[in-house]
Amino acid sequence: MIYDFLKEKKFGYTTGSCVVAGAYCGIYYLKHNIKLNIVELENSKNDKLIIPIEDVKLGKIATIKNINNTGKIKPNRATTIVKKFSGEDIDITNGIDIVVDVELLKMEKDKPKIEIVGGNGVGIVTKDGLQIKKGEYAINPKPREMIKNNIINLLDDDERAIIKITIPKGEELAKKTLNPKLGIIGGISILGTTGIVRPMSNEAYKESLAPQIDVALANNYKKLIFTPGNIGTKYAKIKYGVDDDNIVEVSNFWSFMLDKAVEKGVKDILIFGHSGKIIKLAGGIYDTHSKVADARNEILTAYSSPFINDKQILKNILYSNTTEEIIKILEKENILHEVFNLIAERVVERVSSRWEGIKFSCVIIDMKGDILGSHIYS
Repeated sequence: MIYDFLKEKKFGYTTGSCVVAGAYCGIYYLKHNIKLNIVELENSKNDKLIIPIEDVKLGKIATIKNINNTGKIKPNRATTIVKKFSGEDIDITNGIDIVVDVELLKMEKDKPKIEIVGGNGVGIVTKDGLQIKKGEYAINPKPREMIKNNIINLLDDDERAIIKITIPKGEELAKKTLNPKLGIIGGISILGTTGIVRPMSNEAYKESLAPQIDVALANNYKKLIFTPGNIGTKYAKIKYGVDDDNIVEVSNFWSFMLDKAVEKGVKDILIFGHSGKIIKLAGGIYDTHSKVADARNEILTAYSSPFINDKQILKNILYSNTTEEIIKILEKENILHEVFNLIAERVVERVSSRWEGIKFSCVIIDMKGDILGSHIYS
């Protein structure tokens, strides 16, 4: 299949694809003195990716130069700029410049044919458990493989290439990602399994969430705390005295992250977080984004009904504007903890039947971190 991003605006390309395109374009320019406007690449599935190039020029610094057959000095360094395009997917890297410096050198003994390094704006790994070793730049294996597979045929037998990646806005953008929590400091990661970003799939974001599980397991945590986000993380640390590495933020992607937990051999999970998200799990909703499904009031009405006979009160719950408003109604009726204990129990029942082999517990809190209900595995 051909993914022509100049025509098809629904699909996008990953940071990894941008680097591959930049590296290819830079080497091609050095060898043929031709500036490419687009580059056609191939991923591991033999899909064709056609990616536009923003700019290509000779590198500002050419410390080593080659002499060509005419006796003239031949530049050996070029800089390419590729503008990241995410299609219709939600991605904070959309529109950023990815700068790729390529340098051609004579092949040397014990030197790699293709060397890939990071520069400013590319994160450095500082924790165990990720695909990249501590101390190395956060350039994932698949993009590395894709770079090598696409440019190897451009190089002569006696040539080697150094590919350096710089993300001018990378350090700033990294603060809006999970990289600091994962122990990736100083910039973003170069990601992409297929090189393709599919519309509204949130693939890149999911890919950034999953390594949290690896970090937790690498630190020998046996019971992981799964939470939707910041509120759960904050109060999990306060209530249980755990480290960041023991907590896995799943955002809205419970199904994806629980599948990953099974895949990676996790045996014990505490589901912990704010009521607005957790109660959806009791209704079998495992993508908790409001655009996907929002049955909070219906679920709370259903689980309140065994304790309330007054139909008007149940109607008030059903048509409340917020979960906090419902909490106040349940407090007034003195059934707050009974309702949320029942919901927590149902959450555990549902996830246990779907993700077998994991012991689940559930604790539901309010915005202040107070426990509304719980069901602890015994």
